[in-house]
Amino acid sequence: LAGQSAEVWRPCLWRFPHQQRVGDVCCSLLLQVSLGRQNLQGTNPNEVSRTVARIILHPNYDSDSSDNDIALLRLSSPVMFTDYIRPVCLAASDSVFNNGTDSWVTGWGRVNEGVSLPFPQTLQEVEVPVLGNRQCNCLNGVGTVTDNMICAGVLAGGKDSCQGDSGGPMVSKQGSVWVQSGIVSFGFGCARPNLPGVYSRVSRYQSWINSFISSDKPGFVQFSSSGPDLVTCPLLQQLQQEMHQVSQFPYSLLSLSPFLPCSCCCDVRSVVGDG
Repeated sequence: LAGQSAEVWRPCLWRFPHQQRVGDVCCSLLLQVSLGRQNLQGTNPNEVSRTVARIILHPNYDSDSSDNDIALLRLSSPVMFTDYIRPVCLAASDSVFNNGTDSWVTGWGRVNEGVSLPFPQTLQEVEVPVLGNRQCNCLNGVGTVTDNMICAGVLAGGKDSCQGDSGGPMVSKQGSVWVQSGIVSFGFGCARPNLPGVYSRVSRYQSWINSFISSDKPGFVQFSSSGPDLVTCPLLQQLQQEMHQVSQFPYSLLSLSPFLPCSCCCDVRSVVGDG
């Protein structure tokens, strides 16, 4: 990431070996969450750390497509909010983040492809606009971006999340309220022209998140924005036509073969891995 900031809602996750997975639940006291941390190295006087009692993975996570790339962490004990540790509101299920919506991403990841964040590894931020899913599919490859994803980036390149930022928040401001729209998921390289980053769309998971929280539910906020996603591309139109033909002739043997970029998507558990 380019730029610098210490957002109060960006935790630092440390993963230790021997994590065990059972079905859709990982049970481990070997994952540590640090809150209020600004630098990965050196002192952090405002830091509070907790181990993780339970990790809940989304049951429909797809490692091939990175669809539903989200998990929940239950901390070992409560954390008191301070001037340096605050919650962020989450995008409600009916939120709209249209093309051009200003967004900010934070993380300690690489500052360029193959270039690590230098000492003392201070938390970084970058401002990137949302790109509509149609345009993102045209750029990254038709079929790459699902409705459970949201994209952001600069078409000219130069600004993006990168390796090591996975699991970090993408937020937008509505009035005086910061709302988390996305979770860093994957991308093709870092900050390359015409290859926006892809994020898990938080608003798609309101019901799933609330199903595991009996009290003190997180604050979900309806976010609205303007800017239609009018971009189309030939491959997308072809795919839509083929899908329409399939819906008209359900017994057809028509094969759909959308183009996917010949590049490796990062297979990450965004909020439990080190991206």
